[in-house]
Amino acid sequence: MAVQTRTDTFAALRACFAADLAALIEAPVPRGATPNAFIDLVEEVHDVLGSSSLGTWQDASEDLDHAAGYLTDALTSPDSDQRTLLAQARTHLRDAIATAS
Repeated sequence: MAVQTRTDTFAALRACFAADLAALIEAPVPRGATPNAFIDLVEEVHDVLGSSSLGTWQDASEDLDHAAGYLTDALTSPDSDQRTLLAQARTHLRDAIATAS
């Protein structure tokens, strides 16, 4: 059985969410596949949505803020905590996209 690394998990999250996140702000999907590049995208979308006067976009921005925090924590967490942190991030990413769409 193969061991999944943080890089693999971030790549999977990026593959699932990067296009939808970029579409929310009408930006191209960034080429960087590093975990930090994905977190930067999440934070950029958070900033754009948070500056909106639309309540749903502000709600989505809050979810993205939480997601960015969980993703950042996952980079430095012990392996035993990583899975939970990334699952929380995934939930907030999914909720943010659904709320903003």
